Amino acid sequence: MNKDNRLIYDFGNEWNKFNQENISIKENQKIFKNYFELFPFDTLSEDSIGIDIGSGSGRWSYFLANQFKKIFLLEPSLKAIEVSKKNLSKFDNIIYFNNDIDNIPLPENSVDFAYCLGVLHHVPDINLALKKIYRILKKDSPFLLYVYYAFDNKPVWFKSIWYVSNILRLIISTLPFFLKSLLCDLIALFIYFPLARISKLLFFLGIDASKIPLSWYHNKSIQILRNDSLDRFGTRLEHRFTQNQIKQLLINNNFKDIVFSENEPFWCAICYKN
Repeated sequence: MNKDNRLIYDFGNEWNKFNQENISIKENQKIFKNYFELFPFDTLSEDSIGIDIGSGSGRWSYFLANQFKKIFLLEPSLKAIEVSKKNLSKFDNIIYFNNDIDNIPLPENSVDFAYCLGVLHHVPDINLALKKIYRILKKDSPFLLYVYYAFDNKPVWFKSIWYVSNILRLIISTLPFFLKSLLCDLIALFIYFPLARISKLLFFLGIDASKIPLSWYHNKSIQILRNDSLDRFGTRLEHRFTQNQIKQLLINNNFKDIVFSENEPFWCAICYKN
């Protein structure tokens, strides 16, 4: 069984709390463009059918639904499914599957594209998950993937900060949801927010702040900071991968033409079914 029921429960609570109501479409669209920088829109048609694997609140499919014939949303948390149904209520081409990645209810070679953002680093066996995704894709179809990086492009001091923060995650993630949600809000307010706004000021002054931890959040709202803080410190199961490890995982599972984005968030990659 390639899932963690406690984690699914926690993510259901997370998306119920951060249901996108307090985040502007404009801000989400900017983040969407970061993740989908490499997505081959020009090779797909309006008749294409895709799948959002681990769809959460449906925030990314919101920007794709009117471009394609049909999009399947696969999400193991029923609570998250209910949130996404509300967020995507204006679209009539969305089909929801309250299933985990072991049980994608689609035949082989049935979808034209797939995307899985911020999900596979939370499953016990990423190889098995990639096999399930590969099965449903048509030949030569694109797969957009984002998984947490192992800071392989960062200096030793940066990695050391992560090791300390990971100790906090291991503690906070085991707490009841209300308590860890509160602690993650405090982390967002007193760590994420100051570092993000210091970075914003430096960028404004023409100074490169990209090496400052959390500088990617320099132009993000406090709601995004709170959401991502909970996502980071409230999650029990987390794997991190170097770019080479991700590439090898994709090659081992018969994906080809692998390209990584050179921009944050790391690592985001596009590949194709062999």
